[in-house]
This record gives sequence, C-alpha cells and structure tokens, in this order.
Amino acid sequence: MKSHVTDLVRHALDSLDLAGTPDGATTLDPHVERTRDPRHGDFTTNVAMRLAKPLGRRPRELAEALVAALPASAQIASVEIAGPGFINFTLSESAGRRQIAEILDRGQAYGCSDIGTGTRVLLEFVSANPTGPLHVGHGRHAAYGATLANLLSATGHQVHREYYVNDAGRQMEILAISVWVRYLQAQGIDVAMPANGYRGDYVREIAATVSAGYGERFRVSAEVFREGLPPDAPDGGDQETYVDAVVRRARELLGEAGFRELFDQGLNAVLDDIRDDLEAFGVGYDRWYSERSLTTHGTIDTALEKLTSRDRLYVENGATWFRASDYGDEKDRVVIRENGVRTYFASDIAYHHEKRARGFDLLLDVLGADHHGYVARVRAGLEAMGEDPESLEVRLVQFVTLYRGGEKVQMSTRSGEFVTLRELRQEVGNDAARLFYVMRSNDQHLDFDLELAKSSSSDNPVYYIQYAHARVCSVMQQLAERGQTWHREQGLAALEQVEEPQAKALIRNLARYPEVVELAALNRAPQTLVFYLRDLAHDFHTWYNAQPFLVDDAALRDARLALCLAARQVIVNGLTLLGVSAPERM
Repeated sequence: MKSHVTDLVRHALDSLDLAGTPDGATTLDPHVERTRDPRHGDFTTNVAMRLAKPLGRRPRELAEALVAALPASAQIASVEIAGPGFINFTLSESAGRRQIAEILDRGQAYGCSDIGTGTRVLLEFVSANPTGPLHVGHGRHAAYGATLANLLSATGHQVHREYYVNDAGRQMEILAISVWVRYLQAQGIDVAMPANGYRGDYVREIAATVSAGYGERFRVSAEVFREGLPPDAPDGGDQETYVDAVVRRARELLGEAGFRELFDQGLNAVLDDIRDDLEAFGVGYDRWYSERSLTTHGTIDTALEKLTSRDRLYVENGATWFRASDYGDEKDRVVIRENGVRTYFASDIAYHHEKRARGFDLLLDVLGADHHGYVARVRAGLEAMGEDPESLEVRLVQFVTLYRGGEKVQMSTRSGEFVTLRELRQEVGNDAARLFYVMRSNDQHLDFDLELAKSSSSDNPVYYIQYAHARVCSVMQQLAERGQTWHREQGLAALEQVEEPQAKALIRNLARYPEVVELAALNRAPQTLVFYLRDLAHDFHTWYNAQPFLVDDAALRDARLALCLAARQVIVNGLTLLGVSAPERM
C-alpha cells in the first residue's frame, strides 16, 4: 500500500506547475511513511514542507494544492492536512481486504520486491579462523549474515555469500604445533603444551587421527623436541617467543613438507567441522575463499604492484608502508614487514580489490566488534587502487553473553572452556538460536537466556510466533474433521463481514509486511522483522481468543479462514527469512 500512496503523491506532483524545485517534481522522492499514531491515518508525507522553501510558498498552501491534485482511489478513505503541512492518508477497508487477496495470490512471493534489482552484493560473514569449533559468538555472526542474505535476496539484490578462510598465518601454525604436541603425548613423549596453544578436546581428536594415519612419522624424542627452545610462560619465559620457537623447531624436525601435512590435517579437520556445523544451522555459502589463494594466484602481488604504480607505497626501516593516512586512516599501514612477510592488511586490501574485480557493486562485510578500525584502512586501500571506497560496508556484530542457570558462561578458544554453537543448537534448537541471535540490533550486546529460549510460553518470541502458525493449522484440521472445506473466492467476497476490531487490527498489520521486509533489508536490521512477527502473532492470538472461526454461516466462516490463512502465509514468509521453521503442531 505504501507504493500505491507514493504513486498518488507523485501523480499530484507531476500535475502541478512546480518550476523551481531543485531536481524537478518527477524525480523528487515523496518520502511516504507509516504514521506513528494510527489516529493520524495510515501514511503521511512531508513533501509540501520540503518543497515550500525552494518554491517560496507556504507549506499548508502547497499541501492543499497537492491534495486537490491527488487522483481518486478506492483504496484511500480520506486525506487530511495536519500541523504545518503534513498530508495524512487513511486507507479504506476495501484496501485491507484487497491485501488479503494479494497475500493468498502471491503466497511465498508476498513481501518480495525489486528495489535492489541490478545491485550485486558480496556478503562475507563468519569467516572465523579455522583453529577450533565455532562458539556461540560465531553463531550470532552466522544467523545475522544468513538473515541479511535472505532479506537482500527478497528485495531483488543479487547476493553472493562468501566465507573467507584464514588458512595461512600464525594462528594456523599454532594450531599445527598444538596438534603435534598432542600427537607426541599420545605416543608417550613427555612434552608440554605451549602456554598459548590450543587445548580443546578437538585437538586431541585431530592428533588421534594423525597418529592413526601417519603412525610414527612425526615422532621425535622429548630431548630433541626441547633442544634450543627458550623457557615458556609461566616459567620465566615469554609465551609468544616460545610458541614461535616451537613452530621453527617443528619446521626443522619435520621438514617443510611434513610440517605442511600436519598443518593441513588440523586445518581440514576444523574446517570440515565448521562447514558441517553451519550447514546444520541452515547457513550456506556460494564460495569458501582461501586466503592462501591470494598468494598462489598472485592477487597480493597484483594489488601491491597497482599501489606501487600509483606511488602509494614507501619503504622505511626495511618495511614497506601504504600511505593510508592520505585517505583518512589514522596512520600509515605496513604491507610488507622487514623480514619480507606480507601482513594481514596486505591480504585484506588485495582480497577486497579482487572482490571488486569480480564485478560486485557492494562489498558487505559482517565482522566482530573488535574490527572497528578495519573499515577506514580497507576503504583507503580500495580508494588508492581506484575503487569507490563507499563500495565497502561493514556491519559490526557485538559480543554474546550466554547465561545458563543465571550464571555467565566464559569462552576461550585456546583453553577449550567454551560453549560451541553445536552445543547451543542441541540445547535450545536451531529455531530458537536463529531467532534469538537476531532479535537485538547487531551493534548491541546480546544476553542469550537459555531458559527463555527453551520455554513454551508467550515470553519466548519464537514459541509465540510459531504457535500462531500452529493454531491456524489446527483450525484447518478441525475444518477437515468436520467434513467441511474452505471456499477461497466466497471467503474473499465476504471479507466485509469480518468486522470485529481484532480482525481489522490484524488486517492492517498484514498489509505492513512488505514495508517491514524492505526496512529490515535496507537498514540491515533483521530485528525489525522479529518485532513485526511478534506483533503480528499477538494480533492473531488476540483475535483467536475473542472470536470463533468455524461458525455455521459458511460465507462468514470462509472469510475468517481467508484472514487466518493470510496470517499463516505471512508468518511462514517471515520465519523463512529468519531461517526459522513453521511447525504445524506444537
């Protein structure tokens, strides 16, 4: 309905002589939105107030001219001018009834739009280092990113989902030597896990697989292992120095090929676990992009050569620096260290340049809250290579605090004392996890209440919404058990008989669904959809509790069932976008 009102206002603008408007009436956005107070109608526009100054006219006078120029519409009951020049529209009851027919006609397509047509979006999300299983914090990234992808697809955007696999670098080397230590321990060798090694049970499981597959190939004595190593923390040493020394020792003793085999055993085992976990969570990707490929395919070299040709790099103290401060970053950034190793930043800007080279208009990254400094430096890299810096949009996801029995659960990927996403899903179910993760804005901390997520009460939003769907299914089952059938056309024709206020409130809310989907997509705000579905379920439950549906009057029964089925369709559509199921029985 919003689009219909917008078209009416545009028609009025075009029909008036508005010479002097900055961009012309035809291209001016009327800016129609829902009223905050239903007493002021359904929709409002401030277009008269915005045009008054450039046209040198009084806002109310201009509003009166626009109202007079509005074409007649059976879907508009009244138009009023309010305050300094707002134009308020009240929809007719027939408009709401027409919306019910549209919902039933369009089915799963109801709520979809084409506002994003022509925009190619590369959505990168989760991208957790494959050093251990996904924990509950990663789960929030997964649910948020997957729901964003669904919302953008529903609004016509061409969405490509991507997971950036950090399969190179120091953290993966630490995982490799953690597996090696557990492998040696399993072989009876008395060696200690480095203070900052990975300690979860999954490391022991990987080591057991290595032992079964490779036998004694990676076995060394404790004396040979420790030879030349500095002390580790807390024994008077530095844990970072020590772990780097163990990595060097592994390379010396196992050879580069042997170390790479051990490295890949850890990487592949964890990555397979992550893939399986996300797939079971209803989260899929179009591509798993290897960080290593940036080197093997020369992508980093290409990016650095481009920056060099544009005089955007310089050498100082043996390191190569990018002039990031010239593009608004707080300081210049190292791209090649003194030892010749490329930095993570070099990989990041090369990866994003390559995204643009693949033809994506919008690079939408979902990252952790600790990446707040990331945006300026990567945008600087894009701009320095001739790309539009605004093509990069970063959405930061705040941390999750998990409560079990009123107690806060700590998480640490190295100590192994963390709750995995898989454990959370097994405890509360995929549906509760998916919805709870996105029912607060991504830039707000999330307290995840396990007890609420598992409860069968109206306080649990996922239960409350799903229960509305199940109630409609129950009504239709009762209809069949009575030997009766629903007649669609008779029901739509008789909708004017559905006069109870609870039903009218439900009809008004159903008509809002397409607008909610657009707002949630454009604002990257899935919580908007969650709040809407909760309100819609409330409207349905209120009507259900106040009015019997299976009455003797066949026309009235069919009309009420038409509204029931429209509500069910919208609930299904909304839950599908959230990655939540719609059970028929509860």
